[in-house]
This record gives sequence, C-alpha cells and structure tokens, in this order.
Amino acid sequence: MRIIGNRGNTARRVQAVASGALASGDTVVVNTDGTVSVVGVDSQTQNAGSPTTFETGQSTLYTHSAVFDASTNRVVIAYTNGDNSSYGEVVVGTASGSSVSFGTPVVFNSTTTEGISCAYDANAQKVVVAYDNNGSSSDGTAIVGTVSGTSISFGTPVVFDSGVIEFTAIAYDSDSQKVVIAYSDRNIADGAAIVGTVSGTSISFGSQSSFDSNLIKAPSVVYDTNAQKIVVAYSRDDSNDHGYAAVGTVSGTSISFGSSVLFDSDGVVYSTDIVYDSNEQKVVVVYRNLTTNGRAKVGTVSGTSISFGSAATFSSGNLQEATASYDANAQKVVVAYRDRTVSPNVGLVSAGTVSGTSISFTTPLQFESGESNFNATTYDSNAQRVIIAFRDDNDSEKSKALVYRAAYSRTNLTSENYIGIASNGYASGQAATINAKGFIDDNQSSLTAGQSYFVQANGDLGTTAADPSVFAGTAVSATKLIVKG
Repeated sequence: MRIIGNRGNTARRVQAVASGALASGDTVVVNTDGTVSVVGVDSQTQNAGSPTTFETGQSTLYTHSAVFDASTNRVVIAYTNGDNSSYGEVVVGTASGSSVSFGTPVVFNSTTTEGISCAYDANAQKVVVAYDNNGSSSDGTAIVGTVSGTSISFGTPVVFDSGVIEFTAIAYDSDSQKVVIAYSDRNIADGAAIVGTVSGTSISFGSQSSFDSNLIKAPSVVYDTNAQKIVVAYSRDDSNDHGYAAVGTVSGTSISFGSSVLFDSDGVVYSTDIVYDSNEQKVVVVYRNLTTNGRAKVGTVSGTSISFGSAATFSSGNLQEATASYDANAQKVVVAYRDRTVSPNVGLVSAGTVSGTSISFTTPLQFESGESNFNATTYDSNAQRVIIAFRDDNDSEKSKALVYRAAYSRTNLTSENYIGIASNGYASGQAATINAKGFIDDNQSSLTAGQSYFVQANGDLGTTAADPSVFAGTAVSATKLIVKG
C-alpha cells in the first residue's frame, strides 16, 4: 500500500491491490493483508453435505466425541466400536468444501470403552481422549494422541481416577494451558474434576476437586476465554434431575469451584452440552428437558458464579442426543439432535444467534433421512464449517459424518477498516487508487451539499449511521464528497 499526496495539501490518495473488482465511486475497506475491497454484505444459506461413512460396523454404543486439531487442520472423532469388542477407536477426517474424507480408524483402548470425550491441547498440539475404561474396573483414563496426515498415534494411557467413574467431559484451558476433565465419581458420589498437563505424548494429573456433592449425569465442560474460567453444565442424578452449572478456576495443577447454580428446575434435564460464543463472550448451554424438550440458555460468568437468561426452545419435538459447537465464521451456536417425533427419528440441525442474555434459532434443517443417533459436532476453523458425526441406525448402524454450513449475512465493514472511495474501476489484482481522507471524490450522484453521509452495510452512502457507524464524508455538491470530511 502506498500513500500519494494531493498537490501538497493534506488530502491523500492510497494505492493498493484490489481484492475483487472495484467500480468508480465504490466505498472501500482495507483488508488484513493490505489489499482493498468494496464494502458489501456476504450472505450464505444453510446447507448440509452428503454423509461419509467412517465406520461400517456397529460403530458405537455411546456418544461420539469430535474435536478439531488446528495444527494439522484435521477433524478427530472418537467412539466405541461395538463390532470390535466395544474397543475405543479414533478416526481422522479432512474437510474440503461440503464433504469430509477419513483415514483408517485407530484403536486407542482394546477393552470395553465408555464415556468418551476429547479435546485439543493447542499448546502441546495434541489431542487428549478421556474415557471410562470399563474393561478395567471403570477407571477414569486419558491418553494423548498425535495426528499425522490422516492417522493418529497414541502414547501410554494414564489413569486419573482409579474408582468407578461415568460421563467424562473434557475442555482445554488456553490461559493455563491445561486440560480439565469433569466426570461423575461413583465412589464418592460427587461431580468431580481434575486438571491434566500434556507433555510430549503423555499426560499427568493434579488432585481431584468436587464441583457438586451429588452424583451427576451428562456433564459438559467449556472454557470461557473472556472470564478465564472453566464452566461445567450437568444434571444431578437424584429424584429431580435438574440442571446445574459450576464455575471453576484453574491454578497450577488444581481447580477450585464456586457454588453450583441451578439453570433449569422445570422437569428432568439430560443430554447437556455447553459452548462458548467468542463474539458475544457468553457461554450457551443446550439440553434436553423432558417437559418441553430442546432448550438453550445463555450464561454470563462473573467471578466464580454464573447467571442465565431465559430459556429458548430450539425443538418442541421429542428430542434426544443434542450436541452443540460454536461456528466462529457464522457467529452461530450450532445444535444437532435427533427428533423422535419425525419418523424414523431423523437428524436435525439448527443455528442460534446470541444477543445479550438471549438466543434465537433458525428453522431446523434435516441433515439425515435415517435415524440419527449419538450425535457429535465440532467446528473446523480451516474449512469454516461444522462437522456433524452420528450413527445411522437405518444403515446397519454405520458411523457417518457430514459438513454443515450455517446461514449468515454480514458486512465486511467495521468501525475501523473504511479507507475511502475508489477513484476509478479496477479489476481484481490491479493496483487501485483510493480517494482517502481529505480528498474530494467526484464520482457520486444525488448527494445534498452540506449533508453528512455514512457508509451503509452494503456499501451505499446514507444520511443516517448504520451498524457499525462509519462516517463517509461531507457532500459539497450533488456529485462530490470530501472523504471522511
């Protein structure tokens, strides 16, 4: 990018490479790579690609778990293989456009494996799989995986709890660079959590902490990067089965929790999942409520506590197997689930938009015509799509995955990137001259002299501020505008 003076005064023109075609008089933004583009709105409709089979046998007896490995741009899916003596297996996938392909599944535990969950440790650039090793007294166990190409290799498994555990959930704390595993410890009848440190292909653990003095079911865990806290959502395994959440603080190799907060007391809560919306800096818990079925609530972390907004319903059918991921590209919370009111229990997906302490959802899209069971999702930041894994019970219980794109409509204009107005028409890749601050652009029409104009989301000029509010300049005639006056 080059700045050009204008006859010795303070008015300026800028020369930069056009990214996309520019027309004379277009409002222009500068991109992060230094190129320039016309101000406009990018709109996409939601769609789902065709499913790809990654396991041909009775692929799972329990929920899949999926995570994105950012160091290799691969999707990792962990599951129990019912045709292979209920072994724990992992498969690596590559998303491209609207499809996903897979390598050969790899066994990580050759005994009965339940309660699988996985997370990506960005510091170590490893995948960590936590599970209930049912073939070894239901010990809580974790193992570190290294993705290479379309395969994965594992280190030695490490027991983090030698008691009887159930329902593992795992998340990565990016500030402490640790993983946190939440689970139900049936030996002490507590909801428990433990901090793990990955080193090479191994993992070590600190001491166990309790976040609830009751047995729990269906925990899920996420890291709130704004609050720098771990948040666990779960239901109590008691006569009420209500939904609760607890906020945890990692310090070294330990974690401490504030008091549990009730987020739903209206009937039995099950199948919880929790995600972090990085745009709104909120957590969102999605869950099955046996009274009204699919619900979601927005949570705001403050200190060691959390408060929730009102519940939003994303499914009024007989929902099961709800799972969620945050789509950072579309800035949506994507929820996939099985709807038992639609024969044959089809798979549906809906995208939610957070605003303040509330969330609203799009009309669900059917992603699977057969019975979708044991759903899991993860966001692929490279493909900018959500990957949905599931068991197709109408196709010999094979495990499959597909690519989902959430609908969105957004401008490329921000409060900071407006640079000026194109002086002429330019093809993409050409060096474009942009009339910048103080320059009088004479490529306009129908302006009112003396009137202030603002850049609109679609690139037009208007007399009222849009969102974001960006001042374009002041008109000095019907065809001339002093750029950024």
